[in-house]
Amino acid sequence: MLTENASKIQQKYLGAKGLIVLIAVMNMFVPLSIDLYLPALPTIGTEFAATPLMVNLTLVSFFFFFAVGILLFGPVSDKYGRRKILLLGIVLYTLASGLCAAAGSIYSLIAYRIVQALGAGGMVAVSMAVVKDAFYGTTKNRVLALVQAMAVIAPMVAPVIGAFLLQFVSWRGTFVVLIAAGAVNLAASFFFEETLPESERYKGSFWSTFGRLAVVGKNVGFTGVLTVFSLLAAPYMAYVAVSSYVYVQYFGLSEQVYSYFFAANSFFAVVGPFLYMKLIGIVSPRQFTYGCFIFTVVAAAALLTVGSISPWWFLIAFLPVTIMESAARPFSTAILLDQQKTDIGSASSLINAVNTVFGSLGMMLGALNWSNFIEGLGIITAVCVTLAIAGWLALLHFKIRVEGL
Repeated sequence: MLTENASKIQQKYLGAKGLIVLIAVMNMFVPLSIDLYLPALPTIGTEFAATPLMVNLTLVSFFFFFAVGILLFGPVSDKYGRRKILLLGIVLYTLASGLCAAAGSIYSLIAYRIVQALGAGGMVAVSMAVVKDAFYGTTKNRVLALVQAMAVIAPMVAPVIGAFLLQFVSWRGTFVVLIAAGAVNLAASFFFEETLPESERYKGSFWSTFGRLAVVGKNVGFTGVLTVFSLLAAPYMAYVAVSSYVYVQYFGLSEQVYSYFFAANSFFAVVGPFLYMKLIGIVSPRQFTYGCFIFTVVAAAALLTVGSISPWWFLIAFLPVTIMESAARPFSTAILLDQQKTDIGSASSLINAVNTVFGSLGMMLGALNWSNFIEGLGIITAVCVTLAIAGWLALLHFKIRVEGL
């Protein structure tokens, strides 16, 4: 149970529960920024006379530069504190959302999405570092799982809201919603109190703060586990990139009906973190890992055999990927944060950035000129889980030390 005494750093205005809500909200901005306008992707392509691959660059560029923002702002927050970086990230995000709403071409939309992504990276880098700053032990693990569960509410409702908005406004209206969300988050963040004391901040120069990324990256156990679990993010983000084309163009559904199928898949993403919380202490970390691999393999086989039959079969076939990826995220994050006693901002940055890079790769692979997007998604899933299993077995074979495994 989460109480005020479960935190190391007391928040005078927010309290422990308010801090958790703020962290969860900050982690909702990325899925909102991606999923809210998914139903409008074909419309954007038509308005700007852009190919699906070019339109998908508004997704891929956001996701890639979100990783850049994480790598930029995470280490800097170790030197200057969390609050300043958080406020800077929110301001960048909100201003860029306004520019996206006014974009006059597909190229300017991509450029503004890059700035928006950098701001989102600052928010997420700080939020994960704050979890390690403010909470400890099993409470920290439960907060990570709870934040993940709350964050998946965004991809569940965002496409439905986006499709509803498209009945009354153009795709630009979805970015107006993001402006409003950014403004509200900015107002709430003024009540956030610093969680990294001056005594615990990095004392080196500004430029040397980025060298701490290399220090963390040299931890073979950290890097190995991060790579293994980041591979599971690629199939999920490939699904996000091509789902509108699968449901709208391949299966011939309307944008509104597509949003319901997308929301249904996202609903099951809530199951993953709660499954993780339920199994903490019941199964070993290694057993949990093997379970993630097995169910992902089943999903790959289902996509390649029955996924193209109907939208319902496609939904069912992909569900194991959604559940396992969302369960693996808090599980792996808790383990990875335990590998570092210092440089938490840098560690948080690498965790989120590497996940994002693999997700961006998944998006690009998913949008390739496959003869069938569903078959392509099945192949991507099969290859990624095979590489993840190979990496995991290598960690065990070479007996690399990993705290908590």
